[in-house]
Amino acid sequence: MGEGEVISASTHYLAPTEMDGGDVWRAEAASVGRRGTQKIVSAGEVAAPERVAGLLAVEQGGQVVGRRRIMYLDGEPCELTDTYYPVEIARGTGLAGTAKIRGGAVRLLAELGYVGVRAQEDVVARMPSESERASLALKAGEPVLELTRLILSADDRPIQADVMVMPPRGQRLRYEIRIG
Repeated sequence: MGEGEVISASTHYLAPTEMDGGDVWRAEAASVGRRGTQKIVSAGEVAAPERVAGLLAVEQGGQVVGRRRIMYLDGEPCELTDTYYPVEIARGTGLAGTAKIRGGAVRLLAELGYVGVRAQEDVVARMPSESERASLALKAGEPVLELTRLILSADDRPIQADVMVMPPRGQRLRYEIRIG
């Protein structure tokens, strides 16, 4: 691991935590002497993007609650994160607002009775859209990694879908898998 390199471990983001008030990103960055912050750009009910509709099992163009964030490392944009929830879970809750959620979204979901027990992740490399390029201050020709995560409850109900876009430089994704 390089000095000051932040290793993003998915498992840290999947369970309720006391860590830094629920801000796992801030705690991960701080663990290597860096500053991790985030800005909530928008939140509320939106038409589900095609792929998200499939993940959350809602009809094409159906409503979901979406939260768009930009993650920063030492003040520089490093990730675009869109998180989506079924409206019947998130409507009227802190998940539908732009305020920071005390204890984090995973804790709020658990308090609402929705606990993730399984997650599926897909990672692809692709070229960014122009808005992604601008938001992440990417150079021309620089690709991005797109990580899509679906969180399911014990009865296999989709409760959250995340789409994260990040430049590959300096990224290290860690997966810890329990076998047996």
